[in-house]
Amino acid sequence: MQTPYYLIDKSRLLPNLEKIAWLRAASGAKSLLALKCFATWSVFDFMADYMDGSTSSSLYEVRLGHEKFPGETHAYSVAYADHEIDQVLACSDKIIFNSIGQLNMFSERSRDHIRGLRVNPGVSTSDFDLADPARPFSRLGEHDPAAIDAVADQISGLMFHNNCENDSFERFDEMLTLIEDRFGAVIHKMDWVSLGGGIAFTAPDYPIERFATRLKAFAEKFNIQVYLEPGEAAITGAATLEVTVLDTMYNGKNLAIVDSSIEAHMLDLLIYREPAKILPNAGDEEWMICGKSCLAGDIFGEFQFGAPLKPGDRLSFQDAAGYTMVKKNWFNGVQMPGIAIRELDGSTHMVRDFGYHDFAAALS
Repeated sequence: MQTPYYLIDKSRLLPNLEKIAWLRAASGAKSLLALKCFATWSVFDFMADYMDGSTSSSLYEVRLGHEKFPGETHAYSVAYADHEIDQVLACSDKIIFNSIGQLNMFSERSRDHIRGLRVNPGVSTSDFDLADPARPFSRLGEHDPAAIDAVADQISGLMFHNNCENDSFERFDEMLTLIEDRFGAVIHKMDWVSLGGGIAFTAPDYPIERFATRLKAFAEKFNIQVYLEPGEAAITGAATLEVTVLDTMYNGKNLAIVDSSIEAHMLDLLIYREPAKILPNAGDEEWMICGKSCLAGDIFGEFQFGAPLKPGDRLSFQDAAGYTMVKKNWFNGVQMPGIAIRELDGSTHMVRDFGYHDFAAALS
């Protein structure tokens, strides 16, 4: 298959899904795939056997979840437009409003729907201001327990999304205790609570048994259904970006230019200034891997190889599913990666490719 393309490997996706299913059985917590992280619907049927549905951040995501992912469909958006709300309601089982203002604005039109409200507890695990939901002056959710309690009769659930790449159970436990202490009175009036995503509970060393016990205790304390919204936890390690070396240069360092672009195809890494991953990343040859766009900083990173790179060599960038495929773009008109799937039996097939007409259709 012609590079570049994203390769989703079901055998690497499966262990994450099995842990999610185990957690549901052990804790009672349901898991919804966060489409803002991963929305490649060709594997939704496979994932749906282990998860309970999907959750969204926009009209188009909630429609995609409704049409493609079996199970529950939760709708959330920082703000719904008046012309969107009826379709959002038609495509969702639950709708979560970001503010009391939006809850009131659409109170009449959503009166027969299961409704929730996002709550901002004022703490998070993010070390990066850009992604911190509890940053100063945050617009993400209501923060006043008294104000939330005043509209408790209009909703049946709350959503707390304040974890971000949190691989510490102790920190999760600490923040959940804060939520219990500060918002416990209104949680007692609810039927369900979503604790959002950003919890790395499928990581190899994560104490998932303790996590399950804590979730079950939280649910029993308040007599509620708990939801989780895993994104990265569901798909970490499950996909690669397959590329080919086009040219090599030397300018104080060995440079290899590939038929891809970090700006266009792994944008999240560029935003957060993190290098891509190549395995095994070992050997005496050190090379900087560069993208083919005209952006000077279009650099995937520096890696070790066992032999000098040359045109035609194939490379695989690891962990190319979460916040990667959903952010791909047509910058510089660089060929957008296709999407391939490796089945459990090892067979691989391309499910989508992109060409000039897709590029032209994205513009006008």
